[in-house]
Amino acid sequence: METYDLIIIGAGRASNLAVKASKQGFKVAIIEKSKFGGTCPNRGCVPSKLLIGYAHVARAIKESKRHFIKSTIDHIDVKKIFEETNSYISKIDPRYTSRFNENVTVYRGAARFIEDKIVEVNEQRLTAPKILIATGTRPKEVPHEKAWTSDDIFPLETDIPKSITIVGSGFIACELANFFDAVGVKTKQLVRSQRILGHEDQEISAIFKEEYTKNVNVEFDTTISSIEYKDKMFNLTLTTKDGKTSTHSSEALLYATGRDSNADLLELENTNIQVDKKGFIKRDAFFETTVKGVYVTGDASGEHMLQHAAAYEVNHLSKIILDDFNEPLKFKYMPHAVFTEPEVASVGLTEQKAQELGIEYVTSTTNWLASAKAMSTRLSYPRTKFLINPKTYDILGCHLIGPESSTMMHQVLAVMHIENDIRHLKEMLYIHPALSEAILPAAVQAVQEVEKYNS
Repeated sequence: METYDLIIIGAGRASNLAVKASKQGFKVAIIEKSKFGGTCPNRGCVPSKLLIGYAHVARAIKESKRHFIKSTIDHIDVKKIFEETNSYISKIDPRYTSRFNENVTVYRGAARFIEDKIVEVNEQRLTAPKILIATGTRPKEVPHEKAWTSDDIFPLETDIPKSITIVGSGFIACELANFFDAVGVKTKQLVRSQRILGHEDQEISAIFKEEYTKNVNVEFDTTISSIEYKDKMFNLTLTTKDGKTSTHSSEALLYATGRDSNADLLELENTNIQVDKKGFIKRDAFFETTVKGVYVTGDASGEHMLQHAAAYEVNHLSKIILDDFNEPLKFKYMPHAVFTEPEVASVGLTEQKAQELGIEYVTSTTNWLASAKAMSTRLSYPRTKFLINPKTYDILGCHLIGPESSTMMHQVLAVMHIENDIRHLKEMLYIHPALSEAILPAAVQAVQEVEKYNS
């Protein structure tokens, strides 16, 4: 039995805690069954955005006629694109492990619990008074052994397909479908309902659907009823909600239909650590599970399944463990973005959620055409939508769709973080005619809506 001060299971964002704890003299064990860095830099956020960069350039060339420029693409070297992306991924693991000092012991293998405070990896038993579970999630199982999940894209270790079918309506499906379509891979996306990006505000998702489907071939109300794989081709039978059937073939089939907890792989039945109905690990406001001294952060909790949330949580937990900090983490807001064409960014309540909760609000939706920089894109669809508390002027929700939405959102987040009041965005000085200036008329209109509501 090896004894440590801290055991960390999962080496994604939680590896930052290993670095901090070891610098303070803690004896740390960190366990990872795959690559250090976790999903985000190896199989998720980072490599997918590298691909989106190529897609963005390809789209700009294809759509240059919008700017009275005639252009054509002679060739897109998709193989080279993946070689460059794979090269980046190959450097992630050593980059993470190189940060550890002599107080950190690395275990490469799958961890399982023997008791509340005893973990086994590679037949070696470890114990510590404090344990952090940060095991994340995995893609849902696919119905055919030859089908892909997002984990199979990074690194892509097979020939680049000439055609692909992507199943799903969420951000992973849309980001990957946008990429493959943009670089010339014949792409079809299957969505089982009429909604796409269904967790976004309905007004925004409706605009997204209209614009996105101008590029990507999406079949709505459609599912796969049978799969045959023959001669390196997927032969699919598609069924619509009204019972109509058709056939479709593609070289690749990718499912992006959600993610499952990895908690079931830890043998938590040997402990008093409890999970919820979906299999995610329960925790309190201090990230502590139902076993004292055992914590959980990131996707493993099922609460805020975003990389920036996990990093924020680990940073706060480090204060609790290393600095005897005794305050729970309360997120003031939780933003996210979808990096597609068009780009979407969102924070706070959607209008449908506000209605569901019975929350009093006013809303305003404005275009970006007051900004010359926005006008220069020659796009008419970009929008800013605010939901405001009419009594306090608090921003309850903000939803953007248009170029650089994820960047523009940060000035809204700054106000929400410091002193949440839409009037600050109305009164602040903007650089003219920057893209961010599009927030100004949106804030002005939102304040007017509040005043109208209260008059």
